Amino acid sequence: MDKLRQIESFVAVTAKGSLTAAARAEGVAPAVIGRRIDALEARLGVKLLMRTTRRLSLTHEGSAFLEDCQRLLSDLANAEASVSAGGARASGQLRITAPAGFGRRRIAPLVPGFLALHPDASVSLNLSDRIVDIVNEGYDCAVRLGELADSSSLASVRLGDNHRLCVATPDYLKRAGTPAHPNELLRHQCLTLTSDVSQTRGWTFHDDDGRVIHLRPSGRLDCSDGQVLHEWCLAGLGIAWRSTWEVEDEVATGRLVQVLDAYAAPPNGIHAVFPHARHMPLRTRLWIDFLKSVYARRM
Repeated sequence: MDKLRQIESFVAVTAKGSLTAAARAEGVAPAVIGRRIDALEARLGVKLLMRTTRRLSLTHEGSAFLEDCQRLLSDLANAEASVSAGGARASGQLRITAPAGFGRRRIAPLVPGFLALHPDASVSLNLSDRIVDIVNEGYDCAVRLGELADSSSLASVRLGDNHRLCVATPDYLKRAGTPAHPNELLRHQCLTLTSDVSQTRGWTFHDDDGRVIHLRPSGRLDCSDGQVLHEWCLAGLGIAWRSTWEVEDEVATGRLVQVLDAYAAPPNGIHAVFPHARHMPLRTRLWIDFLKSVYARRM
């Protein structure tokens, strides 16, 4: 308890700017705060604060130690909140980003439920198919699909699987025939996503030996917007390689037919990505926990 009091007093003094102000806020005498700081410095064997009658400043060691102390106290507060009566509550603005199509269908509908649980929080949702630099652009969390690039500044949690499948309308398949092998896609009109946006490795399948292969089919139409490809596919203009969440309703009703089932690619991941740091804001942790609980029910 003495160690914690010393750390709390050290952080308070730096925040308030003086021993007197910190003591006033706690309701104790300035000498009490001074003794705690002296005891902390003696225990650590370093000078944390340079004190004169007119000003107070941090030493180099004090600056480094302050950052760790602030994180420690914040983590402690979060831990206490998570088990307190009524559970933890997020507050402040949660800035999140997700791919446009997936975000519209699978993230935006979840936001009202999260806010209902956390009335002191607000959400800013960015939907973009570019890879947002969440660290430098100040985002708390991104939801991303597929393989993740290695990063020393980001951490991630896998939420679930993202399955891809080839689909076309019954009318198109009646006119052009149904491919029995991925290689037969080369003679079909394939609706492809512009290469500098996504699918840079092509469409992924298993070959006859079970090995993963990548094909680059082509056709008369490509587009950088997945929703446009979806509409072209529904119009019978070709075969598209889409995620289950994009086409499951149309497959269920028969408007689209799944082809090449036997060669379907292994699933890639749906991930929550967030800045890698020793301290995660409570609102971010609760949002990720919320996503995990939703996807656990869907799997």
